[in-house]
Amino acid sequence: MTVLSGIVIFGLLLLFLAIGFPIAISILLSSLFTLMLIMPFDTTILTGAQRLVTEMDSFTMLAVPLFVLAGIIMNNGGIAFKLINFAKVLVGRMPGSLAHTNVVGNMLFGSIAGSSVASAAAMGRIMTPMQLNSGYDRKYAAAVNIASAPAGLIIPPTSILIVYSLVSGGTSIAALFMAGYIPGILWGLATMIVAYVLAKKYKYPVSDKIAWRDKLYLTLDAIPSLLLIVIVIGGIVAGIFTATEGAAVAVVYATILSMIYRNLKIREIPNILRETVEITGMILLLITVSGLFSLVMSYTGLPNAISSSLLSLTDNTIIILLLMTVILLVIGTFMDITPAVLIFTPIFLPIAMDMGIDPIHFGIIITFNLCIGNITPPVGSALFVGASVADIRIEKVVPVLIPFFIVLFIMLLIVTFTPVLSMFLPELFNLT
Repeated sequence: MTVLSGIVIFGLLLLFLAIGFPIAISILLSSLFTLMLIMPFDTTILTGAQRLVTEMDSFTMLAVPLFVLAGIIMNNGGIAFKLINFAKVLVGRMPGSLAHTNVVGNMLFGSIAGSSVASAAAMGRIMTPMQLNSGYDRKYAAAVNIASAPAGLIIPPTSILIVYSLVSGGTSIAALFMAGYIPGILWGLATMIVAYVLAKKYKYPVSDKIAWRDKLYLTLDAIPSLLLIVIVIGGIVAGIFTATEGAAVAVVYATILSMIYRNLKIREIPNILRETVEITGMILLLITVSGLFSLVMSYTGLPNAISSSLLSLTDNTIIILLLMTVILLVIGTFMDITPAVLIFTPIFLPIAMDMGIDPIHFGIIITFNLCIGNITPPVGSALFVGASVADIRIEKVVPVLIPFFIVLFIMLLIVTFTPVLSMFLPELFNLT
């Protein structure tokens, strides 16, 4: 029955996706059809409906729409300009300095907005014209923006780690947030290394020198925006408020700050709320149907069967981690990060825990893996948005992205096999 259930649930999922069904509907239908193999029709419908409702009954889940709303407010509130100016101060006069500004800007804005798509769009619209006017190649400008956009999905606050916390059985969100800092920064540094080498090769210009007085002004001007990270993460880690309360604080702070900057108009609020509802509806639907998917797998014993199969091949932790890495990288090329986390965490986390891998560290491993898929064809959302804002075809920018892929894969292996990179800060703050 377990083998048959596995064939049915994954076979139907792939079939529905190939036909063109939305991924949430594909997950729902494949789960219900598989459940009917082991239950009567009326029991299947009742169980499925109960699971969909109970999956939404979580205070922590409220953080998702609130962080989405905060990110959209900041995307419309002029905060990106402040962070780009501050990024210019940080990168100085390095070769390809505007590209490095783009990378740092994506790290800062992406960590606040919590979205690689929002980051690629906001930074790309501002930085691509600046780079083109300075003599940079369009393909290079687009590739740098795309490659660095997912850094904000790892650097907190980020909703994907909240989703992982929910599906992993309640892994500490505060610990996951702190665990994401070093790997997220390493992602940014990896892209900067490639950007530097390419800038030296093609002799891209260096930005004009910024006077110390201007550096001080730009830094002070960015501090209110940067304080959002300090307030939210600091409050969560210190136990002052929960992740959900921190998300609410982020919404209030971002709204006040955007109004002070005079970039958020009252007439824009309905559109902001509508966009929030659309994105939140998509995410929460994925979470609920993925909960049903997990329930079906637990009924049929699929996670244990997959775990036993992998462990029967080898008990070598390195080989098993490499196998999971390859699978996740492949999955990430055709599935968005949220459903991939929801579906594959219940499958791979028990295996990782059997090998002694901390759930916090594994959360960073799976997120880093799937973030690479966020910028790879055929489904990489950040890839498509980044290419769109740069006004360039996908097939022209992908070859330039290859060296970024190579370096990011090396960084993935380093993060995977060096747990201290993920665990140092959570242990430092006694969150483990």
